[in-house]
Amino acid sequence: MQGSANLNLMIKAARKAGRALVKDFREVENLQVSSKGPGDFVSKADREAERIIKEELRGARPSYGWLGEETGEEAGEDPTRRWIVDPLDGTTNFLHGLPHWAVSIALEHKGEVVAGVVFDAAKDELYYAEKGLGAFMNETRLRVSGRRSMIEAIFATGVPFGGKSTLPATLQDLARLMPVCAGVRRFGSAALDLAYVAAGRYEGYWERGINAWDIAAGLILVKEAGGFCGPVREGRDIFEQGAVIAGNAELFELLCKVIRQPA
Repeated sequence: MQGSANLNLMIKAARKAGRALVKDFREVENLQVSSKGPGDFVSKADREAERIIKEELRGARPSYGWLGEETGEEAGEDPTRRWIVDPLDGTTNFLHGLPHWAVSIALEHKGEVVAGVVFDAAKDELYYAEKGLGAFMNETRLRVSGRRSMIEAIFATGVPFGGKSTLPATLQDLARLMPVCAGVRRFGSAALDLAYVAAGRYEGYWERGINAWDIAAGLILVKEAGGFCGPVREGRDIFEQGAVIAGNAELFELLCKVIRQPA
């Protein structure tokens, strides 16, 4: 795919940050057996990755706004465009030496995500999409799964931890969904969950209590691969609500029906 200048800039930034994170990840695998532990190291790696991305993106497009997990929100001279960045989605996996985490970069224009990049540096899988131009993984065009039967479908979610308030509702979701599908996966990276829906590896994904930087790039991947995305509560904005449902064309509505049932 021959992308726009903005998409190529996003890919360059994601690869640069991903390379730095891979080096740090190898060190984490050693640190996790030490008495000190890897927590402080990982937080530094996270901040450094965001610094790299910010330097690349804002250096080239200084007028664009910014929303990053580590550095928060900054207005730009151009109020219509904003970068939405998670430098390390799957931090807990990273900290535990699990090779399932990603760099996520999205570009929003007038409130709509128009380009997205999710880079799984540990597996060297680069997912990217632009509005109207399709979704790709490395050089392969992506299409959502064609499965039509819920009982054959695999879904992904994020199960809340640490006493989060969304845990009871998520457990109810699981109780309704698991008896009617082939399985539910909880791999710990929302960006990759959405990328896997786009790639046809999952039939769908949902999550409550999620941040814009976790899912912004993944949303356009799903849409450009022929899937659908929507809020958990109908009529709400996904980012404002912090809850999302995504799925292939065949099962999206059925998944919504299950997840949107009243408690």
